Amino acid sequence: MDKTRKIIHIDMDAFFASVEERDHPEYRGKALIIGGDPNKRGVVSTCSYEARKFGVHSAMPTKQAYKLCPHAIFVHGNMEHYREVSMQIREIFYRYTDLVEPMSLDEAYLDVTENKRGIKSAIKVAMEIQYAIYHEIGLTASAGVSYNKFIAKIASDFKKPAGMTVVLPEEAEAFLERLPVTKFHGVGKVTAEKLHRLGIETGADLKAWNEWDLIRELNKQGYRLYRAVRGLSDSKVNPHRERKSVGRETTFANNIFDERLMQDTLFLFAQKIEASLEKIGKQGKTVVLKLRYSDFNTVTRRLSLMEYTKDAQIIFQAGLSLLNDVYSGEDSVRLVGLTMTNLRPLQFENLKLEGF
Repeated sequence: MDKTRKIIHIDMDAFFASVEERDHPEYRGKALIIGGDPNKRGVVSTCSYEARKFGVHSAMPTKQAYKLCPHAIFVHGNMEHYREVSMQIREIFYRYTDLVEPMSLDEAYLDVTENKRGIKSAIKVAMEIQYAIYHEIGLTASAGVSYNKFIAKIASDFKKPAGMTVVLPEEAEAFLERLPVTKFHGVGKVTAEKLHRLGIETGADLKAWNEWDLIRELNKQGYRLYRAVRGLSDSKVNPHRERKSVGRETTFANNIFDERLMQDTLFLFAQKIEASLEKIGKQGKTVVLKLRYSDFNTVTRRLSLMEYTKDAQIIFQAGLSLLNDVYSGEDSVRLVGLTMTNLRPLQFENLKLEGF
């Protein structure tokens, strides 16, 4: 574990909403939701901090967001424009290092251990990047600085918006012990529930467990968390990282037979997948349905589309077709998942057309 690395995680603050506020000053200081018409089925891509005060968050159905914040301004957003702004931000990163790993349009890891400016302090690099983003592009970013990606990502979320949190190697374990386990990257709703059932609420609780007991209870996730809470994550910044798939799944509170509920869940997932594909600039060609029955038997089916797409309606129809093929209605279902795989960049289509 190399604790001499200098890793920065940059996370743009309410990125899509902030771009809209920059371009439309009349939106500033108001509850703004990027997600389209709340009278139609859709999901929130992001929202301003004013809207978040009312409980609105990303991936929430727009109808629910409207109920929480009926006075909000709803806009469809312009993903092509957001991609352009994201590339402008990325150009600032490359002034300092070529070791940039974009995770989406609004966040990236940078390894600045050996940077182009010869700056020894990662804190100074992060401050300069934040300054450049604000003064050149008119947006704010939050930064996390540490010796590995896992801690840097957690740290970037601590002082939003426009903040910076630094976690030195000698501070890392104490920092992680204080965290609620829900703050650990990769701990979703299902894992959090398992941890809470085991009496694990904080990093300190997690650290008290030995490695084999965690693996027995949580499988591979147990091994990852055992290392993570000790600051031992050693994943390198990978500038060539490719996202292989985008998907969502949920475990129902009670096992269900209700096919309509499954269909509605698939539609919501298709909306979220479209938003995620937009965010990472990808489109896909293969839709995968996952069903887990009450006896824990898991079935997956896949369908390859005629053409690459990111369209939620097409993804939903493919998922619906798979559901109709595989679900007989005889057994209760505890989990439904929908995934888009076989991804390629959105720009590929433009290149193909321009080449022709």
